[in-house]
Amino acid sequence: MKFASIRLIAIKAMVGFYEMVTLQSAEWLAPVFAEIVTPSATLAIGSVETVSLFREGSAEAGSNRTAIIEFMVNDVDAEYIRLKNKVDLVHAPKLMPWGNRSVQFRDPEGTLVALFMPFTDPAKKRFASR
Repeated sequence: MKFASIRLIAIKAMVGFYEMVTLQSAEWLAPVFAEIVTPSATLAIGSVETVSLFREGSAEAGSNRTAIIEFMVNDVDAEYIRLKNKVDLVHAPKLMPWGNRSVQFRDPEGTLVALFMPFTDPAKKRFASR
């Protein structure tokens, strides 16, 4: 099994937000569906109209408070400086107990987004093969 993507059901403005965060351009595969492809995974964004293709009401934009979308970056502090005045900041860069240095903010619909870098030697070792 290969993990392929995370899909958000969201307003179209979310595509621009994630293009700003990732510095990647989205590929629009349909007027209601775009993908932002990174070297390790894809963030898919479908409009609320796509929900009816599955089962009406099976997903709802702006209602998730349990997920964190994480991106590994080379320099958390540089990304923080680049984004801090453009995002709804949750916390500035800090060392997490599992060895990553992380910054968190919310996307326009409230989903937590974390940018992190392995910081301690054990964390660097853990991510060396990923």
